[in-house]
Amino acid sequence: MKILVVDDEQLVRWFMDRALRKAGHEVITASNITEASERLQSEEIDLLFIDLRMPEGNGTELIKKVVNLPNRPKVIVCSAFITSELEEEFREKGICILKKPFKLDELNYALKNCLGG
Repeated sequence: MKILVVDDEQLVRWFMDRALRKAGHEVITASNITEASERLQSEEIDLLFIDLRMPEGNGTELIKKVVNLPNRPKVIVCSAFITSELEEEFREKGICILKKPFKLDELNYALKNCLGG
């Protein structure tokens, strides 16, 4: 599975890249919305992990674009700033949630839950 991890925090990208590769996935990372948009246009992505708050843009903007793609990837929002209203909105759209800070077992659970396993 090809996974795109979008987060402005280098340590989060490194941790997720390492954990997801160890689980056998192909991982691509992006540090901002612009870079992530370019990756989504140029590559077939199966799953998107995205932070909501980044210096160069809001993750919800990218999510709005992603949900309208013909080959829509699964989406897991990975953020410390998820309100109950956002959580409800995301769940209605089939978007999974991973609240920061998280541990490896929580990452694995979110991945498994999002993929329906």
